[in-house]
Amino acid sequence: MIIVQLSDLHVGSQFLPEKFEELVEEVNQLKPDVIVVTGDLTNEGLMKEYDKCKELLTRFDTKKIISISGNHDYRNTGYLLFKKYFPFETVNELNDDVVLITIGTARPDRNEGEVGYRQNLWLERTMKKYKDKVKIVAMHHHLVAIPDTGSDQLTVVDAGDVLRTILDTGVDLVLCGHKHRPWVWNFGKLMVVNAGTPTSERVRGLFDNTYNIITVSGKNVSVDLKIVGGKRTAIDDIVNNYSQFGDE
Repeated sequence: MIIVQLSDLHVGSQFLPEKFEELVEEVNQLKPDVIVVTGDLTNEGLMKEYDKCKELLTRFDTKKIISISGNHDYRNTGYLLFKKYFPFETVNELNDDVVLITIGTARPDRNEGEVGYRQNLWLERTMKKYKDKVKIVAMHHHLVAIPDTGSDQLTVVDAGDVLRTILDTGVDLVLCGHKHRPWVWNFGKLMVVNAGTPTSERVRGLFDNTYNIITVSGKNVSVDLKIVGGKRTAIDDIVNNYSQFGDE
């Protein structure tokens, strides 16, 4: 199974149409089973941005697109529009072996993320139902702090409680966005993967526009980083070659 993670498209004033054209061509060549968009589909949560984003996503050739709201999507009461334009299911059984759970971390007029007690309790109860599957959790805000992204106030504010739930219930992979900075943390069985941005002009430092490609084979999960219009590499290379990666 191939899952493509896109994040932080920022359709609006930050959007790069030429990058999106390259992105569509590359992703469609992969023929992914699922595309997961982990938040900030729009830049200001405006109706014209939602209209445009909805149209753009129809160009991807895939069986399923799962979209999660981000803090930018919630601006200007955009959370009401998100529900209209991108209805979603919180539990997605992708096949007999893989389940993907979405968590809402965005809150109106706030940049920081929060899962909350009730949603965390729901996550714990839900994940315990899937003992023999590969378990993936997708959210917008980053769950663990990322290098080169400044102060840590914009992580999920109740990250400790959420991490405990994720580790206790045997989650294999957490997909996050928000910081426009690709990264991965490995905690034994668990990987916490952060996506960059494939189509926003606001990339960090020397990084390019990127997205992630997840391959699930049996119980094995691997994640590659793909530069839009450039090379594909294992996302672990960012960590293993941390000091050199940005200079390549």
